[in-house]
Amino acid sequence: MAIKPDSLISLERITDLKGTKKEEVLDELIELLATSKLVTDREELRAKVFERERTVSTGVGYGIAVPHVKIPSIKGFVAAVGRSKAGVDFDSLDGAPTHIVVMIGCNNTQSGDFLKVLAQIVMRLRKPDLLQKISDAKSMEEIRDIFIQPNGVLV
Repeated sequence: MAIKPDSLISLERITDLKGTKKEEVLDELIELLATSKLVTDREELRAKVFERERTVSTGVGYGIAVPHVKIPSIKGFVAAVGRSKAGVDFDSLDGAPTHIVVMIGCNNTQSGDFLKVLAQIVMRLRKPDLLQKISDAKSMEEIRDIFIQPNGVLV
């Protein structure tokens, strides 16, 4: 099943992060993700996101982190995007501060598509020009456009 980028990234789930610590950032994005009608159990979402982070950090380096879960209480693909101009210590593989956090959730039956979406996001966000565009964006609309435009993060 093809995932439509404009349905994955909703304007209401893009934010400039207020948190300065990894846990605060995760909570902010969990709250945003939970605003989707596809998320039916906010507490399960929170528990699984934090459980995943305790196992291994989702800070992949290059200034990005992609916390993610596959759980029964999420009925389809949903994402939230956070930007931190100052950067957050996310226990990233390269030790560098994280500036862009993309939280992804999907149903536990969507493993194949999930891996494709996750890989695409990580590979595209590693491009310095896209990261710079997100950092320089003047609005959440502009960030969303960077994700869904041709040659953007998701397309």
